[in-house]
Amino acid sequence: MESVYEKCLAHELETRAVPVKRQVTAPIQYGDFRIEAGLRMDLVVGGEVIVEVKSMDRLLPIHQAQLFTYLKLSGLKIGLLINFNVTYIKNGLRRVVLTQ
Repeated sequence: MESVYEKCLAHELETRAVPVKRQVTAPIQYGDFRIEAGLRMDLVVGGEVIVEVKSMDRLLPIHQAQLFTYLKLSGLKIGLLINFNVTYIKNGLRRVVLTQ
């Protein structure tokens, strides 16, 4: 279901002329070794916000850790974790800000 929610959210953003990229690869740098097909971010909105889409009974700390990893690898500072498997979408939102 997550891929369906991701596609629909991307479509809604695009219809509002908000730039969005889906399944953006976050390469991993390990010393002088680079892994190009490292991790995939669900959405990058406006080149500034990473959106990670979930459809779970509840969000777990590992989901937030995943988003923090994406933020660190991408150099972006703001992320949004959205769990669509909730009665009210406001209960499924978590904003994550990387501070350094």
